[in-house]
Order: sequence, then C-alpha cells, then structure tokens
Amino acid sequence: MGAAAASPAVPLSPPALARLMPMFLWLSREGGILGVGPTPEKPLAGCRTVGQPFDRHFKIGRAPCGQAQRGFAEGLVRRGRLHLTLVARPATILRGSAVDLGAAGRHGVLLNLSFGIGLFDAVREFGLTEADFAPSDLAMELLYLQEAKEAVLTELRALNLRLEQARLSAEAQAQTDPLTGLANRRALEPAIGDAVAALDRGGLPFALMHLDLDRFKAVNDSLGHAAGDRILERVARILRTETRKGDVVARVGGDEFVLLLHGVSDPCRLKELAGRIIARLEEPCLIEGAPCRISGSIGGVISSAYARPDPDRMHADADAALYAAKRAGRGRCTLAGAG
Repeated sequence: MGAAAASPAVPLSPPALARLMPMFLWLSREGGILGVGPTPEKPLAGCRTVGQPFDRHFKIGRAPCGQAQRGFAEGLVRRGRLHLTLVARPATILRGSAVDLGAAGRHGVLLNLSFGIGLFDAVREFGLTEADFAPSDLAMELLYLQEAKEAVLTELRALNLRLEQARLSAEAQAQTDPLTGLANRRALEPAIGDAVAALDRGGLPFALMHLDLDRFKAVNDSLGHAAGDRILERVARILRTETRKGDVVARVGGDEFVLLLHGVSDPCRLKELAGRIIARLEEPCLIEGAPCRISGSIGGVISSAYARPDPDRMHADADAALYAAKRAGRGRCTLAGAG
C-alpha cells in the first residue's frame, strides 16, 4: 500500500478563529503570546498581551513529575488538561487544552480555554455575554440554568417571607382587640408572666391597674352601641397617652381594662397616674353630636407588696380593690396590699 496522503491544512484568519474559539490563546513554541481571543482579553483589559511572555500574564498549575524538564510547547501539549490562573487576578481560573499547530513547530501552540466552575463569577465580574462564548459552548445553557435556579430560589425566599409576615400578622391580630387596637387578654397574660419571671432574675417591680368604666352602660343603652364603641375608642386613646411605650394596656372585657406598668413601685406615683386617667375620662365630650359623660373606677396592686408575686393572686387583689373603689363612691382609685 502506498503512503497515506498528507492531511490538508485548514487556514483560519484571526477573526474566524475568534468566532470559532472566543477563548483561544496562541503561543509561540518559546512561550510568547502571538494572539488572544476576545474573551480572555476582558479580564486582561488595559494590559498589553500580544508580544509579551506567557508567564507575565498566566501561571500554569503544577506539572506532573518529569514534565518541567520538557520544552514549553511540548509540556503544554502533553499535559492534557490545563489549569491556568491570571497573574493579575489569581482568583480567576481558566481550564482547557493545547494542541501543536505543526509545520515543524513554526506555527506554535493553540490553547482553547474555558472558565470552568468559575463561569458565574467571571460573567458577573467581567460583564461577559453570549457573544463571548463559542456557539457550541454550554456556558450559556449553564448560565440560563443558574438564572432559573436563582429566580426560583428568590421566589421561594419571597414566599417564605410573605408566609412569615402573614404568620406574624395573624399572631398580632390574635393578640389585639379589634375595636380599640389595644392588647387583649391573650397578649396580657404572657406579658405579666414575663414581668414575674424578670423579677426572679433581679428585674424591676411592676404594677397592675384594673379599670372599669362608670356610667358606660347607661350611655351605651341611651345612645346605642355605635356611640358606645366611640367611647371605648376614646378611652383607649387616653390610656395610650397616659402610659409609656413599654407598658401594656389591654381591653379584657366590654368596658374593662388592665394596665401593666413596668418599673412602678411607689403607691403615690400609681395613685397620681390613676387620678390623671380618671380626670380625663370625666371630661365632657360629644359622641355623635350628643353630650356624654363617663368616669372610671380603678383598683391597683404593686408586685413589691408580695414575697413572690403570683399573677392570679395579683389579678384577684386588683379586682377586689376595684370593687372597693366602686363601693366607696366610684370615680376613684383603691390600692390593695398583699394581705
């Protein structure tokens, strides 16, 4: 048989090569850079590359044993898989392979590179687009998958956030009186429990005040329930303005309210607060155009009056003090002791 015919050379102009392999690197056999594809030029922006030594801009991963003694071009080709890093950007890793361009070594070595697992970071950092990759490169498909994954994760995070906000809103509604916006009994009881637990840890004392409106039923019956609701809303505004941000004001019944006052241990201070509240409740007002006057009776108790406060006992004592105030003529405050 005769000798096989020599394979014909396939000449490629630099623009054609750049279109086919946007991430090519063309090197001389001695290691000089003869050409760079448009994509590797982006991380090297501002640096002169063509005509420069390869190792000025690129660093090769450690060679297998015995390979370092071979020539530069031969070493690249025999490596198989290449791992390169940019000297100016060590975090940017390139992967690829090299082929000898033949013609007795005059044409040098051609490297075809990719970003590997660093693709997503490279796209963000260097502003790469679809035009920076070969049409056959799966980079764009990987990017689309990543974007789809991030979109799904973003939507899941948003959904979880909405669910958490809905949960918190539902909890807040469950602990709020819908008419006045004050706390309800469900919110009050754990707050009192926390205040007692804080005392065990050396926290400040606290006071409870039970408030029951006087003459409210008569006004409610004569003017109607809508007018009664306006009165309760007015009472809520008064209680909010007379208490501090950290205090708890709760509506626990039709016209019954409980105030949890943190850091209060002085009976005189508690009576002064009760007097201001009662005075404001007794101020005449118009409800839906009709004159209206109410008052309030208050029973109070201070945690420091007990060796170890018990919420149920404090409620019972404050309630007893409230009814003592009503029996004494209403529109006043009575404080209870531990007894």
